Amino acid sequence: MIMECQTSIEAPCLFAKATRIKQTYWRQRQLRVRVRGHRVSSFPLFTGNSKQLRFVCDSEDGSPYSLKLGKPRLRKKSFTMLHGFLGPVSVAAPLDPDEGLINEDLRPTSVEERSFSGWEMASLWIGMVVGVPSYYMAGSLVEMGMAWWQGIATVMAGNLLLLFPLVLTGHPGTKYGIPFPVLCRASFGIRGAHVPTILRGLVGCGWYGIETWIGGQAIFMLLNSLRKGTLTGQLIPWLGTSAPEFGCFLIFWVLQMLFIWNGMESIRKLEKYSAPILMTLSAALLLWAYVNAGGFGSMLSIGSQFGKGGAQEGKFWSVFFPSLTANISFWFTVAINITDFTRYVKSQADQIVGQVGLPIFMGAFTFLGLAVTSSTEIIFGQVISNPIDVLGRIGGIVPISLSIFGIALATLTTNIAANVVAPANALVNFSPSWFTFRRGALLTALIGILFQPWRLLQSSESFIYTWLIGYSALLGPIGAIVLVDYYILRNCDLDINDLYSGSPLAQYWHYKGYNITALVSLLIGILPVIPGFLQTIGVLKLNSPIYGILYNNAWFVSLFAAGFAYWILSLSQGALHTKASPKTSTS
Repeated sequence: MIMECQTSIEAPCLFAKATRIKQTYWRQRQLRVRVRGHRVSSFPLFTGNSKQLRFVCDSEDGSPYSLKLGKPRLRKKSFTMLHGFLGPVSVAAPLDPDEGLINEDLRPTSVEERSFSGWEMASLWIGMVVGVPSYYMAGSLVEMGMAWWQGIATVMAGNLLLLFPLVLTGHPGTKYGIPFPVLCRASFGIRGAHVPTILRGLVGCGWYGIETWIGGQAIFMLLNSLRKGTLTGQLIPWLGTSAPEFGCFLIFWVLQMLFIWNGMESIRKLEKYSAPILMTLSAALLLWAYVNAGGFGSMLSIGSQFGKGGAQEGKFWSVFFPSLTANISFWFTVAINITDFTRYVKSQADQIVGQVGLPIFMGAFTFLGLAVTSSTEIIFGQVISNPIDVLGRIGGIVPISLSIFGIALATLTTNIAANVVAPANALVNFSPSWFTFRRGALLTALIGILFQPWRLLQSSESFIYTWLIGYSALLGPIGAIVLVDYYILRNCDLDINDLYSGSPLAQYWHYKGYNITALVSLLIGILPVIPGFLQTIGVLKLNSPIYGILYNNAWFVSLFAAGFAYWILSLSQGALHTKASPKTSTS
């Protein structure tokens, strides 16, 4: 709602317009006041009676003056798709920001820095989609018993569902030019924003380790082929892998840091120019499978194991829903912090066009992964879902060299964009005075080693049921709280000044810098799936199947539980404040 009123002012101002924020769940009701000749500020609201509102603020020379507002006239603010999504972007810089809340990596982007077009945003998705994990995800569905068309339908359904939160979350990044940690300050509080950003950062560190391990495996495969299979070593029990494989992992780890060290502009160029190369190499792999399997007919004729007489007859839905959840959580890691990229996009139209690239390219690459994986049963006599193993069996120095180049490039484009930016920005937000993007990226890479990604990729079940579904229970509630806060409670209206203010009077300060409502809602979203997770990893043995059902649908359960809880708790707090005001006025 917008509250407009004329004012009589005991100060050198002639007119003031006060805007009452729709959200009334702060501990003190507040007004944002625009006074001619003065900066936009937020102040506690003191209610005298139902006809007058009084509060005190400072003039430019530091002397206090009071504003006496007459009875407000309420006007409903309309919100349309055109106004909300395709409206102009903001290029405002915060006035007098706290030094501990801003640096070059956290400030809003300027017009000159917004260089991403719709195609470059789509290229970002090509670079991230074309990679071993996406292929492995598609291949895992076949390995778990799905027919090729069931696998594609599952992936497309998950990514189409994900497109909605992806575009919605990207909007504030383009509109205000702010990264994910700054956006979280509005819903979780100035200090509370560390909670969602660190959780997102830890998931990014885990994915960084997985992608780096895949890149290292590609290097190991090349060297092992050149040495005719003699580059092997004994498994080191405490490490969980061999010394040559771990050494190749570290080599690829260092290679990535050379690109990361040059910042976002180098990432943009890497994604832009790698996209056509990756598409060409992917087409070449599909062509190889087509020729060697005798055409698409034979490679895609393998039926589902869930049909009548199949090895897993009648078990399709018990595999479908966990797989759907895994497909959503697969890219939800990027969707939740997509503002880190959309803040560099030229317009909202470019942002939306670029985001549509995810389901399109993911669907196309899923077909490739499923087709090639299905063809391996015809070509090699067994289903092989790991593309590195497939490429290693092709043989020949030229195919191997092209394969290694393709895998390395695909891994670089995916890992740097999807798994470095969010953790690095989370660390920058934690301590802007010490952390820079480079330092945050370096620490991200180090933590990625500690995740021991070779253990997470031991089987399709551990990859999907433990890793993908497990972290979806953490990220789902965060995404829900951010979206409910931005769209339902704030109507897409953020105050750039208060996002960078550590003042207790700032609207995003909440309670000592934390929005307790958001943190409680986060716990409400996570708690229902914890028993199922503990059962999955073997810590608990539960008799009731309900815990497994909740865990297999962790993203949906946690997202809706946290979002609904945050909405209801916020409204109830607002109602309590509204009812408390008359009591205050009569005391």
